[in-house]
Amino acid sequence: MAPYGSDDSIGAEEVDGRHAGRRRAARYAVPVAVVGVAAATIGLVPAIADSGSPDLPKITAQQLIEKIARSDVQQMSGTVKISTDLGLPDLGGLEKGLTAGADKGGEGSSADPHAKLTELAFGTHTVRVAADGPDRQKISLIEDAAEYSLIRNGKDVWGYDSRSNEVFHGTAEDSGRRHENEVPATPKDFADQLLKSVDDTTSVTVDGTAQVAGRDAYRLVVKPKRASGTTVGAISIAVDARTGLPLKFTLTPASGGAAVVDVGFTRISFARPAASTFDFTPPKGARVTEEKDLGKDAGKELGEDAHARDLGPAEKGLAKSGGPRILGEGWNAVAVFDTGASGTKDGTPPAFGHGDPSGFLSSLGDRVSGAFGKGTVFSTRLINALMTDDGKVYVGAVTKDALMKAANSGQ
Repeated sequence: MAPYGSDDSIGAEEVDGRHAGRRRAARYAVPVAVVGVAAATIGLVPAIADSGSPDLPKITAQQLIEKIARSDVQQMSGTVKISTDLGLPDLGGLEKGLTAGADKGGEGSSADPHAKLTELAFGTHTVRVAADGPDRQKISLIEDAAEYSLIRNGKDVWGYDSRSNEVFHGTAEDSGRRHENEVPATPKDFADQLLKSVDDTTSVTVDGTAQVAGRDAYRLVVKPKRASGTTVGAISIAVDARTGLPLKFTLTPASGGAAVVDVGFTRISFARPAASTFDFTPPKGARVTEEKDLGKDAGKELGEDAHARDLGPAEKGLAKSGGPRILGEGWNAVAVFDTGASGTKDGTPPAFGHGDPSGFLSSLGDRVSGAFGKGTVFSTRLINALMTDDGKVYVGAVTKDALMKAANSGQ
């Protein structure tokens, strides 16, 4: 294994405990909430400048991956900067309606993390995080003149939206089951998902050092061995030299330009947060929604995630589909969902959500046809998605040509 700065890399056979099935599924662990418009990918246009290149002991890529795997930071607090640069047009707030699917007819709550944290997939955000062991965690999304907090304290899980003065309350067991594929919020979340997907199509190297949030770090670089067909250029993870905790995660697209994904700490402390950090009592007058009461009728309709009842026929189909079928492999893999939701006679995609924005979505895409039939392709700098008129969805971090080829082959 070569030290950092070399061109040597490791493959999947050298990464212990990476099962093939989990690798293939890991690329789609972040939910594609707005199919055909964007994937739920979080990023930050580079705004967290690294200061200097500290002189650290040499380390191999394998050793650095093992260091990340052994990292066991139990107490910490800090600030994470998050934003997106998918190259989408201004949706004028429509993205919130597309991703939320809550607070309709008094059945949902703006404080439900399923709805609120998905907003991190759009725009620029500042997030404060704190942890004291596996049973006490807090994430606070700082907004204009408002704040959203998600708190776990023991078995209780609380969400609070100060803008609407709404509270969500559940238990760790129930929330874990409903939100196990929630949008990542820290560099470690992204790194964990990425390293699960390392396979023999991937190059992993150590490329020097950096300083992030005042901490000395190594740069781990992960990229496709063969760039043809994928929209991913390279992924860089800044790994804390002492603790092994990922401090910054940057994804650069194959097309170049600003990073699509760059999530990083601007401040971090490994001191134990005060116990009061995780205390929560619903404010006076707040509307409290209990997780166990959400969507009782929807569960009878779908037998799946109750939120799907408010997301239109295409999302209902995704809830019933049992997960995607995968075409291709490695970085060129394409996920296929059969929603069972047919489009309209004029060729617009299946409806999403209340207010039926399908005509608007269609205006953002390109009409195409092929062996798969007819459909609409929606493109971003990272994700391309094809929605066919018969209700199939093809999505991947691949070029439009690669996506069309996969859809035409259907294999």
